Amino acid sequence: MRPDPACQNAVVPSPALLVLACACTMQPDVAQFMSSLKPLPQGDSRDWLIGEAGYATGAFRTGPNRVTLSNGVMERTLLLGSSPTTISLRLSATGAEMIRAVTPEATFVLDGVSYVAGGLEGQPDRAYLRETWLERMTAPENGLEFISASLVPIEARLEWKRSKLAHDILWPPKGRGLALVFRSRASTRHRFEVIVRYEMYDGMPLYSKWVEIKNTGSEPLTLNRLVVEEICFVEPESAVGQQPKWRDPDLHLFTDYSFGGDTMANANRAVSLATDPQYDTQVNYELKMPAILRAEPPVGPNVSIAPNETLRSFRVFGLLHDSTERERRGLAVRSALRVLAPWITESPLMLHLTSLDEKQAMEAIQQCAEVGFEMVILSFGSGLNMEDASAANIAKIRRLVDFAHERGVSLGGYSLLASRSISPEDDVINPNTGKPGGAIFGNSPCLLSRWGDQYFANLRKFIEETGFDLLEHDGSYPGDVCSSTTHPGHAGLEDSQWKQFRRIAELYRWCRQRGVHLNVPDWYVLAGSNKIAMGYRETNWSLPREQQHIHARQNLFDGTWEKPPTMGWMFVPLVQYHGGGAAATIEPLREHLADYEQHLINNLAFGAQACYRGPRLYDSEETKRLVQKWVAWFKKHRAILESDIVHGRRADGRDVDWIVHVNPSLDERALAALWNPSDYAVEYDVRVPLYYTGLKDRARVSVNDGPPKSITLAEDRRAEFTVSIPARGFSYLVFTR
Repeated sequence: MRPDPACQNAVVPSPALLVLACACTMQPDVAQFMSSLKPLPQGDSRDWLIGEAGYATGAFRTGPNRVTLSNGVMERTLLLGSSPTTISLRLSATGAEMIRAVTPEATFVLDGVSYVAGGLEGQPDRAYLRETWLERMTAPENGLEFISASLVPIEARLEWKRSKLAHDILWPPKGRGLALVFRSRASTRHRFEVIVRYEMYDGMPLYSKWVEIKNTGSEPLTLNRLVVEEICFVEPESAVGQQPKWRDPDLHLFTDYSFGGDTMANANRAVSLATDPQYDTQVNYELKMPAILRAEPPVGPNVSIAPNETLRSFRVFGLLHDSTERERRGLAVRSALRVLAPWITESPLMLHLTSLDEKQAMEAIQQCAEVGFEMVILSFGSGLNMEDASAANIAKIRRLVDFAHERGVSLGGYSLLASRSISPEDDVINPNTGKPGGAIFGNSPCLLSRWGDQYFANLRKFIEETGFDLLEHDGSYPGDVCSSTTHPGHAGLEDSQWKQFRRIAELYRWCRQRGVHLNVPDWYVLAGSNKIAMGYRETNWSLPREQQHIHARQNLFDGTWEKPPTMGWMFVPLVQYHGGGAAATIEPLREHLADYEQHLINNLAFGAQACYRGPRLYDSEETKRLVQKWVAWFKKHRAILESDIVHGRRADGRDVDWIVHVNPSLDERALAALWNPSDYAVEYDVRVPLYYTGLKDRARVSVNDGPPKSITLAEDRRAEFTVSIPARGFSYLVFTR
């Protein structure tokens, strides 16, 4: 190893200590990699959210020993000396920097010994980073040897068998990857190799990162702890005293190791905010300002890595926000989710069938085919038991599946996993009591118990042999730990969360490979599920029908800030659900056509699908025509209705509520949907925001699918209209170029 010419005056006692004295030294193959890179192109100041900005992601040379992964919208720069470290993470257009201090690229503990991959120590002030400081900073004493850097293609996290309903999104996404390779030093007792992998995706400020650890020795290694990403972020506010709630940074970290929640935030268990006691120049007097974003398992993993085996961490995703405005940040999150989990765009019209009676089920399937519904779900309470993998049960369901497929309808069913007790031997064991109970849902089976082994085997067999198209998996694994030492799938408490998540993720990965649609009421979309509940209180469906409509539009409005409309499911109680009696239900359908129509409009105009729960979709020709009418309307405008939402006015029963669907890549650039909750017709003045459609000066607009007319947009790209909306009615505007 030869020192860099810039470090010739360093005192180097031995090659083994070179890394400590000269952090800018590079291996010959790393120097060759750097010499192959081109200079960084000019960044793009146009707007990525309307598809205007960026260039193909690549690695570029941005200075001595510096490589920048960039797509013209964002940049991540690493100093590739003997101990690589990220020195910049920023938006290209504004230069807004996310990093104030350097950290290792990965931190982990093997058999009780701590190691780091990359990183530099000795930053004089952790409030900001100066280039001249880097020359004097040194590598950590427990740092690994840096071997090589290379460009790599984007990897598909899982195999995706598309359905015909999926949007036209590339998988894996376009972009470029960078791999840094490290290995253990001769002086350490462990022998292993570490690869830190980065990916950046074209046209958006989004990256991912993960770590692979390969045991190159002859003895097993136990990975006790692992930090995949640690960012000392630029604080969005400073306060001398403690704040009731600190503002979130402009860097949004999340992972595919998410569970135990129904929103991105409350399921983001592997990402935490931490204080930075070394940041002693911060304004906060007690040095307790949240200043570090850290991605690591909340428990363990404490898993063994056998010789020649490679352990791969979860994926960390980083989204850089360029605004504090809620809508723009929400649009960025929704765009990222569609790129990282494009299966969330598969959104069939669904009947939640309440009966497994073969004759009634076949009649319901036939009705779906006639009105244009695309999927039947054998619901809870229908009598379906997917844990029964007997030949007789599979044969019965197979007949229904074949009947449905012959009519172009998909068929699937419901299974409950957690929130129930199996037995003291199979339930998760509370580490505080040594007994079952006290789990997140009170009681829950351990996925790695003997019962868990059989449950997952039966579920796979049932799906495979019946040809089921959907699994509605209720009460998915919520993150329970288990201190049992007798369950066959885990050793004890510390590895129980990591291994239980792996088991549920393996099932969902298997379903994605087979094209099995997944409705999971927990945040598993990045692990392979298609849909999560939009967000509603179940007992509200027992309210009188009139109240349900306002609640439904509130749920839809609130649920689409960080979810594309295709990602969340809603609910329609054709039959009684959680009580309420005749006043709450739609059945008999022909007697409540106005309410049935309102439910259809509420969901379809938001571009969201509901579980229409009942034994049938129509009970008369008039009811059938009503359903056909709105299904046909939805399918005519499906592309724009399943596009992003710009939120207008939330439903409150006092005035018109409205939203706008936008998509700059379609012929139909926008569809504004407006509801009048009052008992009289209104003339409503609305200024429709069209910025995110890409329309600038002029547009054509059609009211309720009438003849289009040309209009001039205001300077802020809004269209001003007076819209007639009937009593308790609905109107819509379609905008084209």
